Amino acid sequence: MNTKLIFQLSLFGLAMAAGTISLIPGTVEPVLWAAILIICALIIARNCDGKYFLHGFLVSLVNSVWITAAHIIFAGTYLAHHLQQTSVKVIVPFMDHPRLMMLIGGPIIGAISGVVLGLFAVIASKIVKKKPALEASAGK
Repeated sequence: MNTKLIFQLSLFGLAMAAGTISLIPGTVEPVLWAAILIICALIIARNCDGKYFLHGFLVSLVNSVWITAAHIIFAGTYLAHHLQQTSVKVIVPFMDHPRLMMLIGGPIIGAISGVVLGLFAVIASKIVKKKPALEASAGK
């Protein structure tokens, strides 16, 4: 398990967490996430020797920690820039508190995106060439 790589790739999530608070509009966010998932899948496929799905899944779970924490901490600013998020209580009427909804929804969305990234990583592992091992290239 490459925990260093998982943490490093999760920094994309930290950047998105900071950006989505007030800079990145909800209309652009899905496109950026798609690009991030593809980039992460390619990096996982190139740098890991196996467990591609697990690496992708864990990256998304760590992403969800960053994003959920940022959105809860800066809920006022986030909700002011993402008005569509305030309409969720129409779907789930017993959830009146936006921070509670973020706390519950964040890990669920993280798990769903983890499955997607895990599958992307498995597919990428069939396509991408592996990064040469340091010890193999050092002996030449």
